[in-house]
Amino acid sequence: MGPYDAPEVIKTELVAEMPAEFAKSGSRPGKVTSRYARVQTDVDFYLEGPAFDRNGNLFFTDVPHGRIFKMSPDGAFDLVVEYDGEPNGLKIHKDGRIFIADYRYGIVVLDPETSEIGPLAELLPAESFKGPNDLVFTSNGDLYFTDQGKTGLHDPTGRVYRFTASGNLEALIETLPGPNGLVLDPTEKILYVGSRSNTIWWQPLYDSRPPSRVGTFAGMSGFGTPDGMAVDEAGNVLCVQHSMGIVWVFNRLGLPIFRIETCTTDKLTNLAYGGADRTDLYILDGNGKVLVARMPVPGLTMYSHM
Repeated sequence: MGPYDAPEVIKTELVAEMPAEFAKSGSRPGKVTSRYARVQTDVDFYLEGPAFDRNGNLFFTDVPHGRIFKMSPDGAFDLVVEYDGEPNGLKIHKDGRIFIADYRYGIVVLDPETSEIGPLAELLPAESFKGPNDLVFTSNGDLYFTDQGKTGLHDPTGRVYRFTASGNLEALIETLPGPNGLVLDPTEKILYVGSRSNTIWWQPLYDSRPPSRVGTFAGMSGFGTPDGMAVDEAGNVLCVQHSMGIVWVFNRLGLPIFRIETCTTDKLTNLAYGGADRTDLYILDGNGKVLVARMPVPGLTMYSHM
C-alpha cells in the first residue's frame, strides 16, 4: 500500500448491546441541563470512555445518566456506580484507580473495588474548568486532559492541561476550538488532540519549556467532528469521527491509511484496544452498542497496565 493510496476499508461487527434492564430514557429528575455539555431527552444510553483493566474487563461511561458500567470478557454487563455527574472520558491508572473526565465535577476518581467515587482532591485549578472531556496518562503518571466545555469555532478557548505526577497543573493550550479526544505517540514526545475545527492538532512535549510549534496533524471533512482517539504500536493515530460512523487511521505523516466503518449507527464515540494480542479494536456506539474491528497492528493500552 503506497502512502497516497486511498484508505483501505475495515469492517466492524456488533459484539454486545446494553441490556434493556439498564435503559433509562429522559433527563434525570432535577437535572439543570443548562450546566451540562449535552441536553439529553429520551435517551436510554450515551456510551463513552472505554478502557480495559488487567483482567480484560471493559469499563465505560454513560454520559447523560451519570453511570459507569463494566463489561466482563464473557459479555456480562454490571453497573459499577451511578452518581450526579456527567462522566465522559475514562482511563485506568496503573494503580487500578479509574480516572474520569466529568463535565460537571472536573476530574473524578473511582475505586472499582468499593465503587466509591469523588473529585480528585489534589487537583485544585486556579479557575473553574469549562468542562473536561477526555484524558490520558503517561508512563510516569502525568495526566493530560482536555477542557472542552461548549467551546468551538465561535469561541476557540478550549484548553489542554497537564497534571504532573508531582502535583503541578499546567495549561498547555488555551486556544483550541472544542478539544475532545487526545492521545500520546509511543515515545510520549508528541500529543495529538482532536478539535471541533475538524482537525487533529499535534504538540511537541517538553519537560520544562513552554508549549511551542503546535500545528495541524490531519484534517477531516464532513459534518462529524473528532471524538475518541487511540494509537497503535507503529505510531498510527486513530480517531473516531462522530456523526459520520467512521474511525480514521492516520500514519505518522498524517495521511489516512484505513477507514473503519460502522455496522450500526453513525453515533460512534470512542474506542480502546483489547483482546489477547491487542489487535481487537473495541468501538462504542453511543446508543448502547459495542463493535469490534480486527486491526493489522497491535494497539497501545493507553498506559493503563504499566
